[in-house]
Amino acid sequence: MTARMLIDGDWTAAGDGRTFETFDPATGEAIETVPEATMDDVAAAVAAAKRAFSSPEWAQMQPAARARLLWRIADLLEEHAEELAELETRNQGQPLGVSSGISVPNAVEHFRYYAGWATKLHGVTVPLSIPGVDYRNRREPLGVCGLITPWNFPLMIAAWKLAPALVTGNTVVIKPAEQTPLSTIRLAEICLEAGVPPGVVNVVTGGPSVGQAIVRHPDVAKISFTGSTEVGREIAAEAGRRLARVSLELGGKAPSIVTPDVDIDAILEGNLMGGLLNCGQVCAAYTRFYVDHERADEFAEKIGAVASTMQLGHGLDPTTQLGPLVSAEQLERVDRYVQAGSSEGARLVTGGERVGGSLSGGYFFQPTVFAGVDDSMTIAREEIFGPVLSVIPYEDADTLASHANDTDYGLAAVIWSRDIGMANRLAHEIKAGTVWINLPPFLDAAAPWGGMKASGVGREMGWDAILAYTDTKSVWTSLT
Repeated sequence: MTARMLIDGDWTAAGDGRTFETFDPATGEAIETVPEATMDDVAAAVAAAKRAFSSPEWAQMQPAARARLLWRIADLLEEHAEELAELETRNQGQPLGVSSGISVPNAVEHFRYYAGWATKLHGVTVPLSIPGVDYRNRREPLGVCGLITPWNFPLMIAAWKLAPALVTGNTVVIKPAEQTPLSTIRLAEICLEAGVPPGVVNVVTGGPSVGQAIVRHPDVAKISFTGSTEVGREIAAEAGRRLARVSLELGGKAPSIVTPDVDIDAILEGNLMGGLLNCGQVCAAYTRFYVDHERADEFAEKIGAVASTMQLGHGLDPTTQLGPLVSAEQLERVDRYVQAGSSEGARLVTGGERVGGSLSGGYFFQPTVFAGVDDSMTIAREEIFGPVLSVIPYEDADTLASHANDTDYGLAAVIWSRDIGMANRLAHEIKAGTVWINLPPFLDAAAPWGGMKASGVGREMGWDAILAYTDTKSVWTSLT
């Protein structure tokens, strides 16, 4: 099959006819051919979005109508939930329990949540100290927004960006990751079916050069990017040169802090979910486990024992607990990090190898646990984005915050403790955009999401996303 890009309401091939293949990571087999957008294609998509931004049918759409439009998108996503979940599993690899239980419902939730904001966007009046003047302000859309999404949760993260962009009146050009474009293309089809006017939502597909063209285009007012810190820095520099708005949700190296009073058996499930969800391909994955030195080996052995029993397989198999990595390149990357962990002196508790046998055609890697890790090791410092867990012993609980903060990243952290006072003190001291206490990594459309330090700039979700896609205009009126 051959997919198409969406430009100005029309489904089209690339201008020069070039294509690339997208794969099922559980089998390594190509499942669809996708257009490789040219620079002219990107320019056409941006031009279409620019025209649509000021078109009467979009710019003058009443708030209640915009709310109904987003709600209709949510309804259609829900109607096609089974199809979307299967598509996400086939193209990304995540088990059906993740795609149908997390990815699709979360996307639906975001459109419904932001539909509710359509009639509640408001400015304020402020009493000024200047006589005879009335002052008020209003929130206005930015214009054309470039939405560049990653391959780990393609549909869900596209919804995080698209829903607030649309409810605030912007138009968009979406560039999905080249590894996983299919669910984003389907989302665009649903937007058209829901009644989104032509040119408001555009999708261009391809590799990094397509994303670069969006970032550099002078008519793109804002870039929202989720991906690696390395690429995020390049985008920020490019956007800064032309003073475009930018939101960046980047890498992470989330610490999981286990205080001395915790029942280890009671927290294994939450830590496994936090560390191995989507085969560890989660920017907030629990990857550094700080455990009291007297119990660190016990924790490593117990979590390793449970991890080693997880069922690996194709995500469409209902018995699968852990799917494949997204690509051959990611498989190689994870393997290199595991070799580095062993060579630097970490003790391998379980896993550590690619999966062979009947799964050898896919990109499977065994769930891997290392013990005896310290903060200086590569596996403790760099984002792996795979099923690799590092257990790091500590001797003094007073040093836990400094251990957690000893990283370039600051996206998320989790604290496991029976001492609520200690847990909250640590939550205040840890430099991370989100801190969970005694929880796996939950997200909600109403709760702002984003990172500190090298984990990003800005926030998605909640009212923060409304702010990210709007500007404040001040209006002064003489009363004399």
